[in-house]
Amino acid sequence: MFLKIAVVVVLLVILFSLGSGLVFLVQDKGRSHRTVKALTVRIALSLGLFILLMLAYAFGLIAPHGVLPPAPH
Repeated sequence: MFLKIAVVVVLLVILFSLGSGLVFLVQDKGRSHRTVKALTVRIALSLGLFILLMLAYAFGLIAPHGVLPPAPH
């Protein structure tokens, strides 16, 4: 359960960073490096989330599944 909450929180922070990058892009009109910093944070968070998910899979904390549940026998 903790892993699911952590993934959702990181996704929300990634979206916030993406939105702040857009705001900085519109407000600064290329005169500041805030857009680059916000997007760099977004990339770092996305990479960190990817690594977290790969480690969770390697340690057996998460398992892949299909879209539909298996049919009962």
